[in-house]
Amino acid sequence: MCSWTRRAFVTESLSAAAPAPAADTTARRGPKNRSAGPAKRPGNDLTPYFPSHGDPGYDVASYELQLAYDPYRKHLDGLALMTATAAQSLRTMALDLSSRLTVTAVAVHGNPARFRHRRGKLLVEPDGALASGKRFTAEIRYCGRPAPVRSPFGKIGWDYTATTPAGVVVASQPLGAPSWFPCNDRPDDKAAYRIATTVPDSLAVVASGLLTSCTAGPGGTQTWTYQHADPMASYLASLQVGHFTFTRQSEGRVPIRNAYPEHLTSLFAYDFGRQPHMMSLFERLFGPYPFDIYGAVVVDAALSEPVENQTYSLFGTNHLDGQRTSEHLVAHELAHHWFGNSVSLTDWRHIWLNEGFATYAEWLWSENSGGPHTHHLAAQHWSDLADDAQRIRIADPGPEKLFDDRVYARGACTLQALRHTLGDAAFFGTLRAWTSHYRHRSAKTEEFIALAEHHSGRPLRSLLHSWLYDRRLPPLPFAAAA
Repeated sequence: MCSWTRRAFVTESLSAAAPAPAADTTARRGPKNRSAGPAKRPGNDLTPYFPSHGDPGYDVASYELQLAYDPYRKHLDGLALMTATAAQSLRTMALDLSSRLTVTAVAVHGNPARFRHRRGKLLVEPDGALASGKRFTAEIRYCGRPAPVRSPFGKIGWDYTATTPAGVVVASQPLGAPSWFPCNDRPDDKAAYRIATTVPDSLAVVASGLLTSCTAGPGGTQTWTYQHADPMASYLASLQVGHFTFTRQSEGRVPIRNAYPEHLTSLFAYDFGRQPHMMSLFERLFGPYPFDIYGAVVVDAALSEPVENQTYSLFGTNHLDGQRTSEHLVAHELAHHWFGNSVSLTDWRHIWLNEGFATYAEWLWSENSGGPHTHHLAAQHWSDLADDAQRIRIADPGPEKLFDDRVYARGACTLQALRHTLGDAAFFGTLRAWTSHYRHRSAKTEEFIALAEHHSGRPLRSLLHSWLYDRRLPPLPFAAAA
């Protein structure tokens, strides 16, 4: 059975037997505050933190991935069809793809193309230069045993769940997408996706987008096909394979579909039971949810942190305890669909626009669900920041501090200071204007400052620059917002 059930928390197991108890796995998003990223390569100003990733010479419109995964050999056969437009005259185009995978053939416009694949870059030479503005297709066949890629934040991307040997968990932020498919790995190059994955029929697949079909194939296999027409950055595309129970929460305008191991059914029903209420609150505060569907996926593994993917968020078994201990993280990951997924970064320097906003959404959920007010949470985090002798410029923290806790906390305090300055009506109006104006687009810090000033009709540059660009921590307005 391949469909999501249509009754809230009425489950249908896709597992032939109950999965094994949860335990740790090596699949994790990298730890925070680790070593510096690679040195900047001249000429790639679109990705100054990670210049070896991405090619500014073309823009992708869509990826179609046809994947066949054999869990017994941990072997992946892949066919990627990319449709793109040349941004300049191209004699050579570069894609990002892990060297753990082997490229067997490349074609551009159906014609065989020369290629070289080494050090995580696939260089393709079409038969004749691609003119600027020309739309083209590239077809890449590849295979191998996927593995996480090394990054400044640890090993990320395609990995395996230790408790369910056949299971796959993909958490790609920020550089892990090339671990499983060839892509233009820039956060601003967003595309539509179609992901068709063939696995043994004892397993289920969850991928970004809407499940459009699940068809039986030869040899006891099934092909799960997901489509997502809205623009999506490569690091937000994801794929999970395992034994899942599927449920659906349909209390509001947006369908919420979830997947998790069957033995966690009662814990999930409680710990994630208020997702529809979060959705309703965030739609009121931030504007309409920007995609067709949402959900949470819990893999049978312990993850150091939950991870945002587009159209669903990824959690580990350790995020469920029947006491809603991690509910603030549930709110955080949902908020990323407005801040980070729909409104994406032009480049990784502006990470506070993702993490500061999602952290502030945690505080807003607390304020609106009977917990501490945002004012008290901001004061608490400001005090912690003030005690830290190390200062940080959160609007350009550097690659080694991309996921530093101070980016999250100071970013949220910035929004509390702006809310106090503007009052609730103008502040939330500014957030809704931001999510509306840049819906399905990419933006940067200076554009947020300009929009906030334009929408509120007030000079805000001095206030916001002190929070975002000064290393010294500004004072926090302690009065509650109007």
